[in-house]
Amino acid sequence: MLFQLPKLPAEIRVSHLNARVNEQRKKIAQTTASKFEFLQLTQQLAKEARARKKNNQKVYVLDFKGDTAASAVDNIREEITLILATAKAGRDRVVVRLESPGGMVHGYGLAAAQLVRLRDAGFHLTICVDKVAASGGYMMACIASEIIAAPFAVVGSIGVVAQVPNFNRLLKEHHVDFELYTAGQFKRTVTMFGENTPEGKAKFEEELQQTHELFKHFVEKYRPQLNVEKVATGEHWYGRDALGLNLVDKLETSDEYLLNLLPQHDVYVIQTRRKPTLGEKIGLQAAQIADQLVPTVMHKVMESLSNANANLVQMRDPKL
Repeated sequence: MLFQLPKLPAEIRVSHLNARVNEQRKKIAQTTASKFEFLQLTQQLAKEARARKKNNQKVYVLDFKGDTAASAVDNIREEITLILATAKAGRDRVVVRLESPGGMVHGYGLAAAQLVRLRDAGFHLTICVDKVAASGGYMMACIASEIIAAPFAVVGSIGVVAQVPNFNRLLKEHHVDFELYTAGQFKRTVTMFGENTPEGKAKFEEELQQTHELFKHFVEKYRPQLNVEKVATGEHWYGRDALGLNLVDKLETSDEYLLNLLPQHDVYVIQTRRKPTLGEKIGLQAAQIADQLVPTVMHKVMESLSNANANLVQMRDPKL
């Protein structure tokens, strides 16, 4: 976090995607192409390099793979801070490869606010969705100047959900009392162990509606071309249907989009990697050993059972 020391050491890696892809192209050409074709490729790469230098526009690629708590925000906030400190707004561009089914309101609210920093600074922000950007994930995506989704990517789900189990009757059956003390009429609306009142349930539903309204206003602010009332039903759509509803702007995978940028732009991928602690390193080695050992043991067990049952009558499909 900016101005705060991280609890665990991390490092930011910046890789030049053009150089990496061009190196792979050369290796393949050396093996499969003739000398003349390899020379043509070399000339083409040199021409592309001159075009990039003349264009002088950089593209920074970030990744956000969200969980329920949006814990990846700790990385992307540092990466965005790095871009704001070094890149040139109005000239350079930012691409975020986003994958998230949503989660906690406050976590994704913070993640969305980090992307707003880029928009407010004047960067052209493109968000690519290859798999899913739903609920809180779409709240992040709607900030983009342009949303690009794969044909079967899941987007939308502009809604709010909450579910709370209640064990009050079970406790009563076992003669267990649950006491809850609060100060403030709605300090606690619904609980897992107490008896929920109609007033508490109504207040809880009211808070859900308020959160939903905030969500809709946020989407409407950053994506005015979208008919929010039509899509803010909690439903999700696949890429092609989402395009028809203006939830996305274009159908394309992130790979194809970035590949088309390479000839004219210098593309840099920024990734944050947290350094594993000593305990994690030991645990990782133990897990690798277990991954190798468990299949071998299971194979031996299955082979022993098969030999033991060889003389028994079996009823099964031989194809299986």
